[in-house]
Order: sequence, then structure tokens, then C-alpha cells
Amino acid sequence: MGGYVAIACGLIIGLGALGACIGIGLMGGKVVEASARQPELMDKLQTKMFLLAGLIDAAFIIGVAVAMMFAFANPFAG
Repeated sequence: MGGYVAIACGLIIGLGALGACIGIGLMGGKVVEASARQPELMDKLQTKMFLLAGLIDAAFIIGVAVAMMFAFANPFAG
């Protein structure tokens, strides 16, 4: 049973990191494109980008916390 928990924790953290990296990368690319098209909106776009980057990272950190809960205080262990 312990091996499956370790695999699940690895998947939770790995896929969460992959999703966060892809999301921030796509968002950053779109912000650069939008800033190049309309430079006068760069300040507003940058503010929104940092807000969204924090929310994306928060979702990943919550996934890490859940994985660590399963790793150290497994509620399914008998």
C-alpha cells in the first residue's frame, strides 16, 4: 500500500508542476504578444499577469500540500 501512495504523490506533484509551468508559459507568451500590439496597456497587462501567476502557483502549492498529507499523515493507512 505504501508504494502506491508514493506513486500517487509523485504523480500529483509532477503533473501539478507540469500544468503550472505550461500555464505560466502560455500566459507569459500571450502577455508579451499583447504588449507588443498595444504598448500603452503594458502596465495593466503586467498587473493581471502577476495576479494570475500567483493563482496558478497557489493551485500547484495546494496540490503539493495534499500530496505531503498523503505521504506523511496518510488517512488511508490501516
